Amino acid sequence: MLVLASASPRRREILGRFIKEFKVVPSNASEECSLTEPKAYVVELARRKAREVYGRTGGTVIGADTVVSIDGHILGKPRDEEEAYKMLRLLSGRVHRVTTGYCIIHEGKEHCGAVVTEVKFRELSDELIWAYIRTGEPMDKAGAYGIQGKGGLLVEWIKGDYYNVVGFPIEIILKLRELGFEVL
Repeated sequence: MLVLASASPRRREILGRFIKEFKVVPSNASEECSLTEPKAYVVELARRKAREVYGRTGGTVIGADTVVSIDGHILGKPRDEEEAYKMLRLLSGRVHRVTTGYCIIHEGKEHCGAVVTEVKFRELSDELIWAYIRTGEPMDKAGAYGIQGKGGLLVEWIKGDYYNVVGFPIEIILKLRELGFEVL
């Protein structure tokens, strides 16, 4: 049985587009991490999530974690509207990176990696930033935006995997295919 170690509705939706049968078991692993390099940070958190759920369920488990980074700083999910504003102001008119780390535990072996996508925001007015924050959409998303929703309005272009920016890169689906899962 394939198990997604995540409570994210976006990850569930993307996996469900390509894999027919899986179950969702949210991880209880700690998301506190002292690593500061984005790839190492997200792979470590993905590994923790996968291991924690694997210990409870067995089977094949997928853990994932996504962050936004700019100027060497990792931007996670905002704690409040003021922090969301600061993140969006920082990203305005600039290129940043979205990094998703993943860990698939299959037959006791870990298959881990990270995918990076570059995203450029439009120049954002304070009025637009606050209008977006009032939608509530930024509050549960790394970097305080969701490209798949109203946050798409903020994005000028992306270079790389769109699904990675949503939080579940296609590389994970292709890895599952390599491991023998029926995809499509």
